[in-house]
Amino acid sequence: MRLLEAQAKKILSSRGIPVPAGVLVSSASQLPAALRRAKKFPLVLKAQVYAGGRGKAGGILKVKNAQEAKRAAQGLLGRRLVTPQTVSAGVPVKSLLIEEGLTLLKEFYVSLLIDRSQGVPVVIASKEGGMSIEELAKENPKAVLRFPVDPLLGLLPHQARRIAGRLEIPSEHRAGAESQLLHLAKAFFELDASLVEVNPWALTQEKGLLALDAKLTLDDNGLFRHPEFEKFKTADADSPMEKKSREIGVHYVGLKGNVGCMVNGAGLAMATMDLIKLHGGEPANFLDVGGGADVGQVREAFKLILADPQVKAVLVNIFGGIMKCDLIAQGIISATRSIRVKTPLVVRLEGTNVEEGRRLLSESGLGITSVSDLNEAARRAVEEAHGHSGR
Repeated sequence: MRLLEAQAKKILSSRGIPVPAGVLVSSASQLPAALRRAKKFPLVLKAQVYAGGRGKAGGILKVKNAQEAKRAAQGLLGRRLVTPQTVSAGVPVKSLLIEEGLTLLKEFYVSLLIDRSQGVPVVIASKEGGMSIEELAKENPKAVLRFPVDPLLGLLPHQARRIAGRLEIPSEHRAGAESQLLHLAKAFFELDASLVEVNPWALTQEKGLLALDAKLTLDDNGLFRHPEFEKFKTADADSPMEKKSREIGVHYVGLKGNVGCMVNGAGLAMATMDLIKLHGGEPANFLDVGGGADVGQVREAFKLILADPQVKAVLVNIFGGIMKCDLIAQGIISATRSIRVKTPLVVRLEGTNVEEGRRLLSESGLGITSVSDLNEAARRAVEEAHGHSGR
């Protein structure tokens, strides 16, 4: 579950991470009271949406007086903000975080997340904060530091000292930085978080080192331990397609490629996406229909993939165990006929009732490419996507 910046800051502030003074407003009528509470300018108005890249999209504005604040608030509230992390139509701005303006002396980056390759949490840190860590990693990978953390011990004081030292945080702020790092790591573990990110972690003239921005994502599987966070659940936290996938009963994560993927099992999904990339393609999504989906779920899952305009080809990779291959074939055929699919479709079936599944596909008359070898299926899907993109 993703949280808004204001929600993340409230939680982190209660756990020893300093944040700028701020107030949340959801309508222009609340602005005068918010400005009185702020007391002085400049102020920063920050659109509260479940997406990064707000600054470049005009979602973060600095104002010098009440007139500028009013114009900025009116321009942001109700607007659909389009960032690199939103759908093309953008997402609505329903609230603004109004914070004190501070003088920045230096910006750092720090986060904790799970490193799947090592199977442990890691602290990611950089002396170059305030920008996208993905962009920084591409342009200057040596600027991104990684520190594995033992999940049983947590971040230890000597590790926090090492991180603060590698970031070259000034000596007069070093103790505070080490304390904040320890609090941040403790929050990560105790909240069952999958991501805690502070960017920028800013050194300011007025208040020293604090979290100028914060992102917090909680693991849905751990929410039963945190009933206090139920109030943060909103329909807006999921993208429309993620929301639809929950209703269908499948697992969907949107990505930025053009090859749609439908598989059963997370491990098979990862292997399928790896093969797509190996053949020069980019997966458009992660969609796991699980082990017990019926024809209706498969049909609706297939429609979900095709609702993404980025998808230029679809690769279905199913290993039939509990889920039989003939049922998968029926679902694909049903969806293809009902929505008149023009997108190239490559299907690889293996397992229970595979011969019947392949027969149904070949006799459907729908131009579906059935391939028995997974590597070949991935290659064909990438070729189809590239060819379809050029048409």
